[in-house]
Amino acid sequence: MLKDAPFAVSTIQRITNLFQPSGGEYVPLESLQRKASTSSQSPVDAHASSSSASASAGAGALTPGTLTSRLRSPSRNQSNNNSNYTNINTDDSDPNPFVLVDHPDDYSAPDFPSASSTPSSSNNNRERRFDPFQNQEDIRQLYRNTTVNRPRSMTESTLFRSEEMSLIQLYIPAEVAQPTVSELGELGLVQFRDLNPDVNAFQRAFVSEIRRFDEMERQLRFFTMQIEKVGIHVRPSMPSSHLSRSRSRQELDDLEERISEHENRLLQMNNSYETMQRRYLELTELKHVLRETSHFFEEASSHHEDIRNSFDEPEAPLLDRDLETGGAGNQNAGLNLGNVTGVIPRSKIQTFERVLWRSLRGNLYMNTAEIDEPVIDPSTDAVVEKNVFIIFAHGREIITKIKKIAESLGATLYPIDSDAERRRDALQDVERHIDEFNSVLANTTQTRRLELHRIAENLTSWMTVVKKEKATYHTMNHFNYDINRKCLIAEGWCPTNEINTVQAALREVTQRSGSMVPSILNELKTHKEPPTYHKTNKFTAGFQGIVDAYGMAKYREVNPGLSTIISFPFLFAVMFGDVGHGILVLLVGMYLCLNERKLASADGEMFQMVFGGRYIVLLMGAFSIFTGMMYNDIFSRSLPWFTSGWHFNVPDDYDGKTVLVAEPTGYTYPFGIDYAWHGTENYLLFTNSYKMKMSVILGVIHMSFGICMVFFNAKFYRKPVDIIGGFIPQMLFMQSLFGYLVIMILYKWTVNWFETDAAGHAIHNSPPSLLNTMIYMFLSPGSVNEADRLYRGQGFIQGVLVLIAFICIPWMLFLKPYYLKYEHGKARAMGYHQPSEHNVRVSTDSDHADEAGGAVVAEDHGESSEHEFDFSEELIHQVIHTIDFCLSCISNTASYLRLWALSLAHAQLSEVLWSMTLGMAWAFTGPVAAFMTIVMFSMWFSLTIFILVGMEGLSAFLHALRLHWVEFNNKFYIATGYPFEPFSFAAMLSETDP
Repeated sequence: MLKDAPFAVSTIQRITNLFQPSGGEYVPLESLQRKASTSSQSPVDAHASSSSASASAGAGALTPGTLTSRLRSPSRNQSNNNSNYTNINTDDSDPNPFVLVDHPDDYSAPDFPSASSTPSSSNNNRERRFDPFQNQEDIRQLYRNTTVNRPRSMTESTLFRSEEMSLIQLYIPAEVAQPTVSELGELGLVQFRDLNPDVNAFQRAFVSEIRRFDEMERQLRFFTMQIEKVGIHVRPSMPSSHLSRSRSRQELDDLEERISEHENRLLQMNNSYETMQRRYLELTELKHVLRETSHFFEEASSHHEDIRNSFDEPEAPLLDRDLETGGAGNQNAGLNLGNVTGVIPRSKIQTFERVLWRSLRGNLYMNTAEIDEPVIDPSTDAVVEKNVFIIFAHGREIITKIKKIAESLGATLYPIDSDAERRRDALQDVERHIDEFNSVLANTTQTRRLELHRIAENLTSWMTVVKKEKATYHTMNHFNYDINRKCLIAEGWCPTNEINTVQAALREVTQRSGSMVPSILNELKTHKEPPTYHKTNKFTAGFQGIVDAYGMAKYREVNPGLSTIISFPFLFAVMFGDVGHGILVLLVGMYLCLNERKLASADGEMFQMVFGGRYIVLLMGAFSIFTGMMYNDIFSRSLPWFTSGWHFNVPDDYDGKTVLVAEPTGYTYPFGIDYAWHGTENYLLFTNSYKMKMSVILGVIHMSFGICMVFFNAKFYRKPVDIIGGFIPQMLFMQSLFGYLVIMILYKWTVNWFETDAAGHAIHNSPPSLLNTMIYMFLSPGSVNEADRLYRGQGFIQGVLVLIAFICIPWMLFLKPYYLKYEHGKARAMGYHQPSEHNVRVSTDSDHADEAGGAVVAEDHGESSEHEFDFSEELIHQVIHTIDFCLSCISNTASYLRLWALSLAHAQLSEVLWSMTLGMAWAFTGPVAAFMTIVMFSMWFSLTIFILVGMEGLSAFLHALRLHWVEFNNKFYIATGYPFEPFSFAAMLSETDP
């Protein structure tokens, strides 16, 4: 046991001393105390006192408060009542007090058009979309530029590790809580924690406000549906100042009242319009009934002599015109006939006929006619095709039965008089009413459309305000309320480098609101695991998304997203290597990147996925061109850029059947594969071996780089045992086996195995099989068959390498668990509960803990990650990890052979497509050749785009993704973190409604 091996323990402790303190420590912030200055910013930092809060900025001072007020506030001297706001009216008769702009004496921004300006005022402004993330970054940069005192020690932002995070505590006065939280939402730098996890959602402090905004949001969604139904263009968000400022309570009350007024008017007009539409529909149907039944009655009177005397004949045909006919009230052969008239949907006419025939056994006479005029259902606004029908039958019970059947199938019944004169008068009266309704409907439609136009002008602004305010109060429900101090207490994670930015925002809100009590920010010490935040831009976001899809990095561990920027498109290009196909992919990527502003708002989930990875597509195309040049392949054709190193001596009487052997010219092809190999019989055999060995080399290099990342993680987290018991044996195991295989591949490439001496005898034996060499390396270590020998001393070196590989297995298996057990026993002997490796994260320098407002230890709320050490659990975990690593080294190396397989498949498929299309077309001569070339070129180009670029490109993308997720990340990537999701209005506004 390690307890009896002090030498091993002392060795690990010596390596521990080699670690620099800055490698794994959390860099503390300097004191946040600010001294009073003539610039007189309201103190909001951790060490400020409320007595200095009344200081005010000088007239010409350029402070965060003055700058941000000019950008977003209505007045430099704004008070809580917001009395300096002016109204913008959509028209003279309908003032709109809810689209607010800055006071003209304060700030005038000609580049930022008002949201209430008419659509025709500027086409460019009308189509200019508001980018919430750009607006958020502008606000952040503004506060960064206006921060006076910065910490002297800050961690540089890199993609190699996530940003350093700090747990902060905010004391926000109740009177400025809403504008303060709203300003933090504009910044998007704080991820608030829920300090009331046990409180029901319906029992929190701001439930009534959230319900209020829910109702307003429902009303705005109703407006959206009505506007979309009419087809009115909704003005997009504009980068104007009213989108970045919190609203006062009076403004929100006025907005709620205005939205309710619009809803009531719109509902009233909708109800009136629907009622008139139904009445208009009835009149239209009645008009067609009156017109068609006139013909039916005339036709029925012509069959007056064809009345049947029997009604109970079972074989009576359906709708036979020889059935009894006659008008209502007429009497024929002692029989009284009644009629039922109405309108029924055309899709149900056959069902209606069959039900009547089965129910009445055919004892009726029915006639129908189609309505040519489109009939619109007012409840669904859908066009319905309908038919007019008239049914003649005998008996009151039968007539009643027919009416019930018709109504059950959705028919509308209209009573018609049998007298022709009365029907004529009724038709004239109906047509007159229809003309009146047309005029009324046109006026109602125009009034409703104008109302929707007024709503559409401000709908986006209203929706933005409502969503922001709702999110603000929802976040405030996560805070605690201190009754004695009359303030809200909040906790949240914030990037350490951005604490000054948050302080500047708090200071600006305090100055803008005129509050005498500043907000206070404290940085807390905590045991909690911080969230992971990688600062990305539009170029690196796509590559980081690939990594995050596998798993979120643990806090501050090595981020594979940095290396993915190069390795991912390169491995894709190895499988997709073709100059022509790479140019097509590059053009697509360039189009997406050059038109990213225009395409950012395009619809379609699949397109947005491709657009998000536009820079990945760009690099994949560029790397594919490079590997295509290495393969000397463009659309399956060769590129004779340089002089070939081979020469074919073709005799004049060559019959085309004899195999010709190329002779070396002594010239080495400078770049890629010699184009002379293309078209030869052994080309596939040559490229097969070349690409297979190249895949193994790339795979071993890629996995070895992943193992190197273990060292950087262990160094940062100050865990030398992970280096001694993890990184070193893993690297030795990998290089002893597969690193040695790479060396043998490179050595075999450098030797001319067919070289002869002056007498013509072979200097070397035949080239050995590396696969057999690796197999016999384990079966018979230390001995090598002379026919398979690569170099002198091969047997001894291979025996040593196998011995090292076998030693590494128990090294990885037992060293770490026993070392942890030793450390645990040592810590328990000293009186500590846990070993020293479980460090407490301290965000603030402990030297300042005794100062006023210094770092406070945050409550854990049951979230502590500490657990009792269990040696058996650690040993089992290490056994699993060791077995997985040893087996995965073999399987992962074989997995990289997919680079070889897909590259060959892509090249061969391209060759087949070329020979089956353009190759066949060019076999013809004359005009037929021209025609076939055009046809076959169209087919070749289409299949190239859809199959070789589309399907093959997607296949190569997925395989490259798998190589990074499985073969590379599992060597070092812990991926147990959780993402940093700050309270951000930009992220909220960018989300699309389901």
